[in-house]
Amino acid sequence: MNPTVAVLGLGAMGLPMATHLATITEVHGFDPNSQRSALADDAGITTHASGAKAAADADVVLLAVRNGAQLHDVLFGDDGIASSLRSGAVVLMTSTVGIEPVKAAAAQLLELGVDLVDAPLSGGPVRAGQGDLLVVVGGTPDARHRAAPVLEAMSSTLVVVGDNPGDGQALKTVNQLLCGVHIAAAAEALALADSLGLDPTRTLDALQSGAAASFMLGNRGPRILEAYNEDGAEVLSRLDIFVKDMGIVTTAARGLGLATPVASAAEQLYLIGQAQGLGALDDSAVIRAVAPNKHSH
Repeated sequence: MNPTVAVLGLGAMGLPMATHLATITEVHGFDPNSQRSALADDAGITTHASGAKAAADADVVLLAVRNGAQLHDVLFGDDGIASSLRSGAVVLMTSTVGIEPVKAAAAQLLELGVDLVDAPLSGGPVRAGQGDLLVVVGGTPDARHRAAPVLEAMSSTLVVVGDNPGDGQALKTVNQLLCGVHIAAAAEALALADSLGLDPTRTLDALQSGAAASFMLGNRGPRILEAYNEDGAEVLSRLDIFVKDMGIVTTAARGLGLATPVASAAEQLYLIGQAQGLGALDDSAVIRAVAPNKHSH
């Protein structure tokens, strides 16, 4: 089965996912940014002037949006796609926007005969382009089955969390707590190493060889070391995304009466970075919230 796919949102994650899917099936796309649409055209994706036109004949509509407000707008706003989706279509929600916005959108779509599969993902743009993502899924067995060819093409690890939209967001919230804390901790550690006069590259290599190693230290560490360069590190994940994600984490925990002091401290670092004008930079720039200037020895 090769379902027709529409990808709405051709940003840092949406475009590589669409490009990868276009190697195996027919992919339509839309992004309000004409430059992103032009890149998609070059990659063999059929782009359209609106999300509704891109999604009209799709079996699976993949959404890559920034937050809950964008999710609602794409589906139910003035130019929303919900009314143009064919009955039996599946909306695949790939972004981290929190549990409640996804539950609300799923309930509204169900009234139109459209299922939502909650499938937030982790792995970054390079792995998105290789179909090598971790995807955590919440959705009815029938909806998951219809979305399965796309889910399997996107992922190297596919974890079914539960049968309800929102279940995927719940696990992704836990995932983002750890990712956000790990990046902040890596930045703090490397700022300390710099202040102590240690060679940063050799320090990072040594740390990655011992018990302090982590995926995020290995992945973000080299980029953290570029954060003080004139242009900073290449932007693979914006700092303000972690302002959003850590906000989702702490809001969820607060609603449950659960204390998350470490996550809350990390959230404050990202907020400080955003207030310093670092929001559009790579999240590795959070070291500049810890230590605004590189230590000179």
